[in-house]
Amino acid sequence: MDYLGALLAISGVLILSVVSPGPNFAIVTSTATLRSRGAGVATGLGMAAASATWAMLAVAGLGLIVSQVEWLYLGIKLVGAAYLIWIGGRMILGARKPPQATPEMLESSAFAAARKGYLVSMTNPKALAFYGSIFAVMVPAHAPGWFYAAIVIIAAAVSGLWYCAMAVLFSSPAVRGGFMRFKAVFETLMGVFLVGLGGRLLLTR
Repeated sequence: MDYLGALLAISGVLILSVVSPGPNFAIVTSTATLRSRGAGVATGLGMAAASATWAMLAVAGLGLIVSQVEWLYLGIKLVGAAYLIWIGGRMILGARKPPQATPEMLESSAFAAARKGYLVSMTNPKALAFYGSIFAVMVPAHAPGWFYAAIVIIAAAVSGLWYCAMAVLFSSPAVRGGFMRFKAVFETLMGVFLVGLGGRLLLTR
């Protein structure tokens, strides 16, 4: 078995899945732009932890089970949709408010941002479909332990590097300054986008 070739193929599919726009991208870029670089990076690390979790579930065969059990899949989808609508609604309501950062918020922002990134990614049906079907099928049966460990590490690394890079980019002074001048418009559009994604999940089977 060509395990190196299998790892390269899985890595390629992972990269394509991560770079495609979705709720993860919207959350990490808006957090980095409207809050801080640290909060954006923490959100990206939370998403990396979620990718590692999904990869572990996939190699254990649980991801495929979840994707095939209708009520469990539906439950995750509904929770994910409600969470996206809640986040989007908060962004819309707070769009015209000036950004505020108290010392208490700054102390807890890293953990809160990481937790938000983790929850968004873990309740993302796109991630569920990917790791539960396509990804699980690509993992060879009876592979050695190091192969499974490598998959988990690669999944976390690809996700973490991409989303943390997006956080650094969107929190740069030039990009952040431009967006902050249009904070109300940007935050409203991001909120509408997230609410729309959540609503679409609720309406689609």
